[in-house]
This record gives sequence, C-alpha cells and structure tokens, in this order.
Amino acid sequence: MSKFEEIKNRTMSQNQITVKQFFAKDAVKSKFEELLGKKANGFVTSVLQVVNNNNLLQKATPESVYNCAAVAATLDLPINNSLGFAWIVPYGGQAQFQIGWKGLVQLANRTGQYKAINVVEVYENQFNSFNRLTEELDADFTQEPSGKIVGYVAYFKLLNGFEKTSYWSVADVEKHAKRFSKTYGGGVWKSDPVAMAKKTVLKNTLSKWGILSIEMQTATIADQAVIKDADTLDVEYIDASEQNAEQLPLISDEGITELLGQGATLAQINTTYTVTDEQLLKFG
Repeated sequence: MSKFEEIKNRTMSQNQITVKQFFAKDAVKSKFEELLGKKANGFVTSVLQVVNNNNLLQKATPESVYNCAAVAATLDLPINNSLGFAWIVPYGGQAQFQIGWKGLVQLANRTGQYKAINVVEVYENQFNSFNRLTEELDADFTQEPSGKIVGYVAYFKLLNGFEKTSYWSVADVEKHAKRFSKTYGGGVWKSDPVAMAKKTVLKNTLSKWGILSIEMQTATIADQAVIKDADTLDVEYIDASEQNAEQLPLISDEGITELLGQGATLAQINTTYTVTDEQLLKFG
C-alpha cells in the first residue's frame, strides 16, 4: 500500500466524526482550557472557522487538525488566516502546521534579547546591491516602493550588540520553496506569497543566528509538519527537510489526465510527482 493510500484510508476511517465534533469532546476542551485559560473558547472558535472555510481541511483527519491547533495554543499564537501568525493547512488528507513571519517575530521578542527585528520586501527602485560576504545591503528604504519586488531582507540586533542582515532575491526564495515545500504553488504560498517569502527568509536567519528559546525550537520543529502528538512533539514532515531534500517534480492537470488515461492511479502518480491539494480534490 502506498503512503497516499494509507493516509486516504486513515482519513476515511477517522473522519467518521467531523472536526467540530472532535473539538466538542470534553478532553479536547479541557486541553485548550489548560493551555489558554479564558482564551480557550475564542481560540477554538477561530480554528473551527478556518476549517469551515476550507473544503480540504474539512477532509483532513480531526486528530491532525487538533494537534496543529494544540501546538499553536502552546506557543500562544492565534490561528487566523488574516492575522498571519500561524496557519493550519491541508495536505494529502492531513493538517499541517505552518508558522508565519509575524509568529516568528512574536516568539523572538518574548525572549527579551532582541533590540530590533524585522523582515521586509525590497522593491526594484530601492535596491542597489548586496555583498554576501560583508552582508552590506545597499538599498534606499526612504524611497516609496515602485516596480516589482526583487527580494526580501531580514535583520535583527540583539541587546548585546550582535546583529545580522540576510538578503534573499526572489529567485533565491523560489528556488528554496520549490525544493523544500510540497505546498509551494498552493495553500498560503498561493494566497499570500509575500508573507510566506518573508517567513522563509526570517526563519532561516533566526534558526542559524538567532536566540533559540524553547518556544522558537518548538516552532522550528513543528513548522511544515503533520503533528502526530502535540504533547511529545512527535512530527512527520510532509515537506522535505533542508538537510535531505529532493523535491518531486510538479505535474500539470493535463499530465495527470494523460496518466490516468493510461491506467495509473492518483496514488501512484503522487509517489512520482508533486500533486497539489487542488489536484487531489479535482481528480480524487
């Protein structure tokens, strides 16, 4: 049995109850009350609203949605797509946790060790050059943005004086995303590509040179993962890890149609190509 078929069968079995019914269990309510106190009801309501507005998340296993929400609650980050602190996104019948750049800034600030931290877009009329060796960015941010976005820059300065500047061109971000994220081209990458690009640059910068608090370590481990157990932080990475990544090639709708016509199953196609959530819904 392929991984896709295993997930599909598990999904069909577990989704005999809805996400809403799962979150109505006393044990689940108690868990969020333990984590968030009086904020628990509002948090759960926001999670259910996100699920209700996403057909693919409604098909995800209730346990995977719960574990993503529990990690977000542990980090005290709201699940609200418009706020951009953290997201729960669907992939292959499961829910995947993703932290946003605003969530990373929030966790960094909680350490009390950052004097300044930010990540911004760099527009065509602002950018002059970037020296990768000295990390000197020649850009005029007093200029009102015009033209296209050419890159993204993350910067932080600690109270002890240590500072770091990291600039990535748009091509750098796209290359990284295509290599490490199977959800690239769909999900939040499609609905808010600028936010995801900023998160990519900031996460890379903080994970290499920033203060790795317990919360930041938790967020880094949980990001882009299916959370199998929120308490033990047992995770399964759907996306490739940066240490050992080999992105499967994307396939078009026409390519899927052709292979299905040749007798291949969608599960078989998904083991050879990256099939997006939209394609799984369309052809599944």
